[in-house]
Amino acid sequence: MSENESYKQLQMVWPGHLLNAPPVMRLPFGYTLRTYRRGDEPHFYEVMELAGWPGWNDEKLQPWISRILPEGWFMAVHEESSEIVATAMALHSHSELHPFGGELGWLASDPAHAGKGLGMAVCAAVTARFIDAGYRNIHLYTEHWRLAALKTYLKLGYIPLLYTPEMPERWKTICAQLRWPFTPEVWRS
Repeated sequence: MSENESYKQLQMVWPGHLLNAPPVMRLPFGYTLRTYRRGDEPHFYEVMELAGWPGWNDEKLQPWISRILPEGWFMAVHEESSEIVATAMALHSHSELHPFGGELGWLASDPAHAGKGLGMAVCAAVTARFIDAGYRNIHLYTEHWRLAALKTYLKLGYIPLLYTPEMPERWKTICAQLRWPFTPEVWRS
């Protein structure tokens, strides 16, 4: 594997056979889901920091704002504290692999609220928003060490995009770590 290939991000796509089947969004008792409100930024930065994405501020957020679909930035809120505890964005995106694409971006959740399905809920909301907006090319980028996020995406229905020759081997390793079936023949269909 070349040095460039070793740094290629993993990509996942929402399969075509699910484009008419938006995922169901479920929240546990004590949490609500809403979209972005003016003034959420400082709380978003805190969640990003807690999730391992340090350094978010107004300047870092700015390039993403114009790409977020209307009503496409989702927040899971802990009702008792009114704190934002999970977030994800529906981003308009385009690339050679994803023309007129919708990108599920910047999934983050507060580790103090882990195991409650909050990441799954905000991802389901983003995916449903794309489907509702008519997107046919829904995808995401992630890293191999973000195992909790990878399991969330797989459970939701996203499939690995095997876009370079080394991707099957990388996904084989990830699937073993997650105890998830390694089915490249299904992912390619």
